Amino acid sequence: MSGALRIALVHSFYASGAPSGENEAVRDQERALRAAGHEVALIAARTDELAGGVYPLRAAARVTTGRGASPARELAAFAPDVVHVHNLFPNYGRSWVRDWRGPLVATLHNYRPLCAAGTLYRAGAACTRCVDGDRWAGLREGCYRGSRAATLPLAWAGRNGAAGDPLLARADVLVVLSELSRRTYAKAGVPGDRLALVPNFVTDAPRVNSTAGKGRWVFVGRLGAEKGILELLRQWPGDDPLDVVGDGELAADCRAAAAASGASVRFLGALDRDGLRRAMPSWKGLVFPSRCLENAPLVYAEALAAGLPVLAFDGSSVAEAVRAEGTGAVTDWSAPAGPALRDAAARFPALRAHCARVFAERYAEPVWAARTTALYERAMKASPERGVASAWVSA
Repeated sequence: MSGALRIALVHSFYASGAPSGENEAVRDQERALRAAGHEVALIAARTDELAGGVYPLRAAARVTTGRGASPARELAAFAPDVVHVHNLFPNYGRSWVRDWRGPLVATLHNYRPLCAAGTLYRAGAACTRCVDGDRWAGLREGCYRGSRAATLPLAWAGRNGAAGDPLLARADVLVVLSELSRRTYAKAGVPGDRLALVPNFVTDAPRVNSTAGKGRWVFVGRLGAEKGILELLRQWPGDDPLDVVGDGELAADCRAAAAASGASVRFLGALDRDGLRRAMPSWKGLVFPSRCLENAPLVYAEALAAGLPVLAFDGSSVAEAVRAEGTGAVTDWSAPAGPALRDAAARFPALRAHCARVFAERYAEPVWAARTTALYERAMKASPERGVASAWVSA
């Protein structure tokens, strides 16, 4: 099977007030699929447009019951060869997927089907209690937005685990973004033969002669507890300059921690994506201290695109990738930061060309497009009914 396909992407966009790598990845994929010659329709629900009034109650009811807003009519009108679902939470219901008989692919950008918070993180560490069978742990702890009331719809929707999730049960192919994600979903009961690893990609940024971060390390990410930035700043050595790119609820605490430690830290705020990519080659390394498992943050691929090695703290998918791909170094929280930084600083210049090669081989746009097209064709062979006229049996 070959040639152009009609592809429908379905995505519930998170609010723009909280920058989302997931939203960015969907936009990138829409553009990449069109560039590869496919006809693409992005069918979307946007929180920015829907929020207000009784929206929270409607969203809670939709999540609890799985019923509500559906992309069904738009899908039927477009008549796709394959539907690719990215995110349904919280603006689409889930029940419609049971009635869809055409080829269906879904990307598991996060751990929402297994965890109310979507991160498998709680109280400073990775948490898999719900995955391990304690289905109501998230409700007891109020894991979604720190509220039991807000967590209740998600806890109820996930009460039967992965087997009870309509999208996980129906999709012909489930795309995971890292080996860690593949293992986690397999452990939760998703059949391994339906899980396909296709990492996110980024476009190759133009190289420019920037000295913005010369001689400095960089952290890029949301300033939140699960990202490990506060713990990093508390032990950062005073004689090693660090730039912090990003914003979040811990911004004031991070500034206070940096001031208390006497470290040479610059807080650059949230940079636009293009500006960050252009500046990346000027730093001497990306520091990735996440305390949660992560899935496949775009910043890792962006660093490799810039030939920038990564110092990752153990326990995340990025740390696993760094080890497997030889793109930097891995440390852990029990080791002093100073020696790890000095060792990395000595080794990283020789790794820059290797990082760029790994990017070209695994994280470049053409690689992603070829892998994803192959998955679409796999789904079209696996789906019991591929004719669009029979794809939708119950609008």
